[in-house]
Amino acid sequence: MRTFLLAIFFAGALLTPLKAPAAQEPLRLTVLGDSLAAGYGLAPDEAFPAQLEQALRDAGCRVRVINAGVSGDTSAGGLARLEWTLADAPHIVLVELGANDALRGLDPEHTQANLDAILRRLKERGVRPILAGMLAPRNLGSDYYIPFDGLYPQLAKQHQVPLYPFFLEGVAGVPELNLPDGIHPNAQGVEEIVRRILPLIKEVAAQTKGEKP
Repeated sequence: MRTFLLAIFFAGALLTPLKAPAAQEPLRLTVLGDSLAAGYGLAPDEAFPAQLEQALRDAGCRVRVINAGVSGDTSAGGLARLEWTLADAPHIVLVELGANDALRGLDPEHTQANLDAILRRLKERGVRPILAGMLAPRNLGSDYYIPFDGLYPQLAKQHQVPLYPFFLEGVAGVPELNLPDGIHPNAQGVEEIVRRILPLIKEVAAQTKGEKP
């Protein structure tokens, strides 16, 4: 009887299909930003995070991009909601903040302090940051725009994080790539931003994927 039961057990085990191993979860990349990330004036699938995710997929990268953009947000606002943003447990955070600080003429030292705190906290939490730079309007004068423009490379060097020097590179000041307000990119403008920043994002994603347990 014992031999008969063992035979039935092993036969059942052989007939039971093996479960396929679960696919590795995609990397999570959060875009912590302002209206340039939120997609002001655009449909959700035209916003920067959505277009970036699609471009990464088309390039064979399994990355989920989370939109944590809030229109009108400053660097102080981004810092204030950082913990809430980290609730999604991102592996990478693209920090896109500062445009509204410059438009309001806020002290560049305050912007630098806020971004410094964000980068420090991300690194303490084991999240890989990418810093997107911004340029101040030239009508504010060199006494303002020189220290403002310079704070991004300073922070990137200080924290040893990847820097994309100017988020609106190739789009700012190009009428056909912006909404009628001349400030926010249209869908085609976002596509151009994604095209230009994609190599850096892919590089950081590959590095992060290699470090994931």
